[in-house]
Amino acid sequence: MGVTTVRLQADVEQHLEAIAGRLHRSKGWVINQALSEYIEKQQLEQERWTQTLEAMESAAQGKVVDSSEVHRWLNSWGTENEQDAPRSGR
Repeated sequence: MGVTTVRLQADVEQHLEAIAGRLHRSKGWVINQALSEYIEKQQLEQERWTQTLEAMESAAQGKVVDSSEVHRWLNSWGTENEQDAPRSGR
């Protein structure tokens, strides 16, 4: 396990100490939990951004589905004749 030093604002330090005390955990444990959640959130946001860029590129190449096909598909949900998701013509 690595060691990192960080300077905290006084109010952040006070909140950190209060949380650690309430949870009966060390400040290091609370910081590790918070950073792990933050890193996971950042990774998810990066994945979403990458997917958005890929979708925009796909649309720019004309790989789109007509809205009427999407509506037909959605309207089929929960019926005996539920359809597969429409795919672009390319």
